[in-house]
Amino acid sequence: MDNKYKLLRQGILFDILGMASMAIPFIGPFLDILWAPYAAKKMRAMYPGRKGKIASILTFIEEIIPGTDIIPSFTLMWMYTFVYKSKSVEEPETIDVEAEIIQ
Repeated sequence: MDNKYKLLRQGILFDILGMASMAIPFIGPFLDILWAPYAAKKMRAMYPGRKGKIASILTFIEEIIPGTDIIPSFTLMWMYTFVYKSKSVEEPETIDVEAEIIQ
């Protein structure tokens, strides 16, 4: 199976797990203290390079702040990587101009 869809499935699963803590009153925010570093580590492993580092930091912040668990950071990162960034950018048209040298 294609690796990008495996990443999507994993991302959706991690987003659901991250949101699940909101369902547990009083204890949920404390679970985020454990979940935030784990989620950041998984994000870094799933998306290597500079974008993975940045996404890892943003995921940690999103998970550690109470009430922001509703943001699907893993799914958004997948969309950024495979939908937004994969759109081809048209290259500018080049025009060759021959110049005459006037003496």
